[in-house]
Amino acid sequence: SFTTAPGYKIDLFASEKEFPDLANPVQLAFDNQGRLWIATMPTYPHYKPGDAKPNDKILILEDTDNDGKADRQTVFADGLHLPTGFEISHDGVYVAQGNHLIFLKDTDGDDKADVREIVLSGFDDHDTHHVISAFCADPSGAIYMGEGTFLHTHVETAYGPVRSSNGGFFRYSPQRQHLERTARLSIPNPWGIAFDDYGQPFFLETSDPDLLWMAPGSVNVDYGQFTPKPPNIIENNQRVRPTSGLEILSSRHFPDEVQGDVLLNNTIGFLGTKQHQFIDDGAGYTSKHRQDLLQSSDTNFRPVDLEFAPDGSLYLVDWHNVLVGHMQHSARDPLRDHVHGRIYRITYPARPLVAPAKIHQAPLATLFENLTVPEYRTRYRTRRELRSRDAAEVIPALRTWVKSSLDRKSANYEHTLLEVLWVTWGFDQVEEGLLKTLLAAKDHRVRAAAVEVLRYNGHRISSQAQLLLKSAADDSARVRLHTAVAASWLPPQQGLPVLEAVAKQPLDNWIQPVIATAEAHLKGQKPTDDLVEKLREPTAPLEGEALALYKKGAEVYSREGHCITCHQPDGEGLPAAMFPPLSQTTWVQGSEERLIKLTLNGLMGPIEVKGVKYPGQVPMTAFKHLPDDEIAAVLTYVRNTFGNKAPMVSPAKVKEVREATKGQTGFYAPADLLKQHPDE
Repeated sequence: SFTTAPGYKIDLFASEKEFPDLANPVQLAFDNQGRLWIATMPTYPHYKPGDAKPNDKILILEDTDNDGKADRQTVFADGLHLPTGFEISHDGVYVAQGNHLIFLKDTDGDDKADVREIVLSGFDDHDTHHVISAFCADPSGAIYMGEGTFLHTHVETAYGPVRSSNGGFFRYSPQRQHLERTARLSIPNPWGIAFDDYGQPFFLETSDPDLLWMAPGSVNVDYGQFTPKPPNIIENNQRVRPTSGLEILSSRHFPDEVQGDVLLNNTIGFLGTKQHQFIDDGAGYTSKHRQDLLQSSDTNFRPVDLEFAPDGSLYLVDWHNVLVGHMQHSARDPLRDHVHGRIYRITYPARPLVAPAKIHQAPLATLFENLTVPEYRTRYRTRRELRSRDAAEVIPALRTWVKSSLDRKSANYEHTLLEVLWVTWGFDQVEEGLLKTLLAAKDHRVRAAAVEVLRYNGHRISSQAQLLLKSAADDSARVRLHTAVAASWLPPQQGLPVLEAVAKQPLDNWIQPVIATAEAHLKGQKPTDDLVEKLREPTAPLEGEALALYKKGAEVYSREGHCITCHQPDGEGLPAAMFPPLSQTTWVQGSEERLIKLTLNGLMGPIEVKGVKYPGQVPMTAFKHLPDDEIAAVLTYVRNTFGNKAPMVSPAKVKEVREATKGQTGFYAPADLLKQHPDE
């Protein structure tokens, strides 16, 4: 069922046929030995009375004969319940478990967890697909975790309580046992986190849907407030939803020209992996679609995670399920699949695989050399291995290696020094002299990364504020943006002068919201979100009841999980993801009774909108739970915006249609509605 981009090949690495425990895999990771770890959760979406005790697992799959297929399975941990995220760390494995972050460790070498501890507790889990997930470590080994909307978290820590509500990201440092609400953004579904070669964090926000740069959204704000949402990086005609799984392309096994591209999965409508080229855009980034790396015609294919293996091939997790939506389908719908799951491996046969680097138990000299290789994931795992060693041995040896083995004339010299800085950061022993050197590096990307290290090390570096004042005048807008973000986490008397210094430099659209939000926070004010879209004027003049309904409908339309999620703020939908437009369509401007029916009971099946045929695999949610006045309001709104002109819909008419269709069960089919209410 797969179609790959020219030159690429996809093969099955493992499935539920050979490994029945591989049911509903959700996240993957490779350990320092090159073995594949998988979190599975066949109990999704939740345990219910009468079920067997939850027994989700973390598996280790191995290819012992190097034929590209798994042939050995080890159950590292079982008896879990919805492990929506996990990360292999230097000291064990950290796993999401409902309202807990737990720590697992194998102490006797049998690859089975025999230590299980609750590290932190208080993460909200009342909506299981929004709970902390998509774990990924930053260059220091701190674990980033996404949390979705509707949740209200309150975690007690040794440093004080950490609270969050309605979306954002946490950062947990195992070295310091320190938890931080590192980004407060109004994002419904963050389902992917990745770092590039210079430690820049990116994430997928699947409902809008957007690929976003996290740095501008990590300004410090008070509980209950949000930072302005950074600009979306993906081209409008390539936006698909719901995205899940993110990886930066870094493998010599793949063509030279695609290095640094971003890969993201989509699980409904477009079923596959899109590939985009990153392009610098002032302080931030934009992108250009390069190709669809992978696409499947199997409507149950659900790619949810991906990661590069030690040999440079790309591994992909297929959740494989007929149902995905939590709104459109009951949590207890019997069609939910609790059995299937696949792992695929993508290669580029015209180029040789990468010789896997020696990491596990490798000599320090070998590990230091690994820091110079092109593959990000090799360096990622090497830093993890180094963090497991004795800092008193590693750091002096690292200093010696830098002096004796690094070529100062190498094009990668500054980047390798950055890797060295990250290693010391991973021990919570940042080399202050090296940090100052890199704050003045020639490469602005290295300087920006150094500012990020400085931001998180105020507990160790007494001159943090003074160093940030210097970076505030940097030639690079990206460096200045990171500086402004870091300033927001300082006390006001230290942070405000830094912001004032940044504000004296040129400000682009990326930096302006950061400065405004940071300044408001440090002055004890509530930040204003200038990026919130203002209410549109109606297409046609409205007055009285019609205007009142229109204004109310604009609010209903914009609610998370309602119309705006699929049909977008401009009413143009997401054609690449198979979500049709609402603008100037007969479905919206035609029969009001037909429109009320599909709004009350939902819609599923093939449909033609403005001459374009949509397969209709993704159902439109039924909104019969909304009161008559709200349905009348939102339909009046969509019938009189986006270029539409049509009479208002009254609450009385909604009540009449609701009563007449109370026997309707399930979604309407577009063809049936057209028979009942043909277009004029």
